[in-house]
Amino acid sequence: MKQLLFLFSFIICINSCIQAQEARLLWSDEFNTEGLPDPNHWNYDVGDHGWGNEELEYYTQNDLKNARIERGILIIEARADSTRPKGYTSARLVTKGNASWKYGYVEVKAKLPEGRGTWPAIWMLPDENTYGGWPKSGEIDIMEHVGYDPGKVHGTVHTEAFNHTIGTQKGGSLLIPDFHTDFHVFAIDWTAEKIDFFINGKKYFTFENTGGDYKEWPFDQTFHLILNIAVGGGWGGQQGVATDIWPQRMEVDYVRVYDQNPQR
Repeated sequence: MKQLLFLFSFIICINSCIQAQEARLLWSDEFNTEGLPDPNHWNYDVGDHGWGNEELEYYTQNDLKNARIERGILIIEARADSTRPKGYTSARLVTKGNASWKYGYVEVKAKLPEGRGTWPAIWMLPDENTYGGWPKSGEIDIMEHVGYDPGKVHGTVHTEAFNHTIGTQKGGSLLIPDFHTDFHVFAIDWTAEKIDFFINGKKYFTFENTGGDYKEWPFDQTFHLILNIAVGGGWGGQQGVATDIWPQRMEVDYVRVYDQNPQR
């Protein structure tokens, strides 16, 4: 009898331990409400000052032409617009002021735009410039794609020691030929030790914390999420901007943030 009670207690303990290790959903947007994005989830970056990359778009705010929800999908749309000085509008949605995280598993299911001059991104910046202005306080690019190199999707980090301005950026890429016709899940698993990058559950790059100072690892602070389409710019516009492709859209099925990788 004692052996049975011990076995029963042991099984309960194992089940409790397994449940304790299950990933917990911290934040999500399933985009179930038609119209403008939920202001309790998203704010906007606004303007056309180039955003440090000589980009051409004017990012609007609360404009259904550039950001809207239709049939459960968030649409971020870049458009040609001759009324704007640089000829284009788009949207840049940010969770800053609503939600931010230090570590966790972030996943976004999205379909990307196509065409020369498009530059969609799913990425993260720190809430505060704790270690100084960009890139000292870090940047995590969960997904970037430039239209002149179709299908090659990138995941990258930027720090003071590792960034593209000095040719030392750290990142990986994966070829996704149907990037513009099908949805794919772009994700990172961010811990104190490393950041793993995934597309559709396949890990293709790891950035490790080697124990250096903030110049190598500024990722010990809260970051917020950004969704946008840039037009042109230092990278996206390297081969010019096609004039006959607009409008172009990034469609987002959902955004989910867990305290750890659900598949871990």
